[in-house]
Amino acid sequence: MENQPDRKMQERAVLVGLNADCFTKEQTATDETLEELEALLETAGGFCTGKILQNRHTPDAHSFIGEGKALEVKMLAEVTESTMVIFDNELSPGNIRALEEIIGVTVLDRSALILDIFAQRAKTREGRLQVELAQYKYLLPRLSGMGTSLSRQGGGIGTRGPGESKLETDRRHIRERISRLQAELEQVRQVRAVQRERRMKNSVPVVAIVGYTNAGKSTLLNQLTGADIPANNRLFDTLDTTSRQLKVSDNLDVVLTDTVGFIAKLPHHLVNAFHATLEELEYADLLLHVIDSSDENREDHIAVVDRLVAKLAKPGTPVLRCYNKADLVPKEDIPVGEDVVAISAKSGVGMENLLKAIEDAFGHSRHHVIVTVPYSMGGMVQTLHDGAQVLGVEYTGEGIAIEAVLDPILYGKLREYITKEC
Repeated sequence: MENQPDRKMQERAVLVGLNADCFTKEQTATDETLEELEALLETAGGFCTGKILQNRHTPDAHSFIGEGKALEVKMLAEVTESTMVIFDNELSPGNIRALEEIIGVTVLDRSALILDIFAQRAKTREGRLQVELAQYKYLLPRLSGMGTSLSRQGGGIGTRGPGESKLETDRRHIRERISRLQAELEQVRQVRAVQRERRMKNSVPVVAIVGYTNAGKSTLLNQLTGADIPANNRLFDTLDTTSRQLKVSDNLDVVLTDTVGFIAKLPHHLVNAFHATLEELEYADLLLHVIDSSDENREDHIAVVDRLVAKLAKPGTPVLRCYNKADLVPKEDIPVGEDVVAISAKSGVGMENLLKAIEDAFGHSRHHVIVTVPYSMGGMVQTLHDGAQVLGVEYTGEGIAIEAVLDPILYGKLREYITKEC
């Protein structure tokens, strides 16, 4: 193939997973998660030379998969001339050290591979800060016992990010660096807060696009707004949040925001470190959950996104499920419902239905509140009678208290005067 990378130049890796009876679904490895690990490896620029899935009642305290299985991995790595072994599970520093001694090549876990991809992909200053923070949080508990693995350099998988001199400093210096990074990211959040405040004053609702990685989120943003965001068929292609204005109809404009793709077994410290990006979900008025209709593991991936959205979005945020690539599956494979839209982000099929569903969602998302405005804004009573459902008006010492049901536009305009959410 003309555009295929030269496999002789690629890092060659054996992929290993442990399926233990005592593991939760998130912790364990399966044939499906090993396939996803292979896709992650290809995204990082590597090539899979073989896979081994080990079944045990419990992980081995020393070598995780047991010395006999580790020797089997060593033989496969030697036969395939592999330069590293990557585990689908999270490994302790002691596990990594023991496995490297037995196998004789570099050993990484899933978290380290994801961090490496993030280090390659982050383009903005904010994105790079977030990646560096995640890397340090990953490394801090692993400083003791990782031996030479901390000072790996040379440009290959697992070596990007903090340089050798930084990694060999003591915990105190790394903690100081983490504190500085957190302070810088807090400044980023403050800038975002100012931008959000401006949007609220302009009454512009926020629609956030979420979904499993590689489901087609960036393609949808491009299709709706002409944003021209790179949309490639690879995992974690979008790390830096992109927001664009979208005219839904003559009566509704929204800000459409793309977010980093979710993935099963996403390390907790990564979710935390990327809070400055993912916090957009907290302020979203509507979520578009983009689903790859042709994905064999569609239901599992929907569940992963639903769990993360439950953690990150504000409770009660309406969700529109966008079954993307609907042209690749039989019509009966797409669920039917008022919060479901079948689309093809690539071809543009279904965009009119999606825009109508967005408008309907905002029409249905009413806010029952009490607004207390100063007497100098007495004209607001008539404004609310004209544009909202007014349930009662009371003249108090603090001002005019108006109980009303507001649409998102009026809710955004009057947010600072809302004294009670009913």
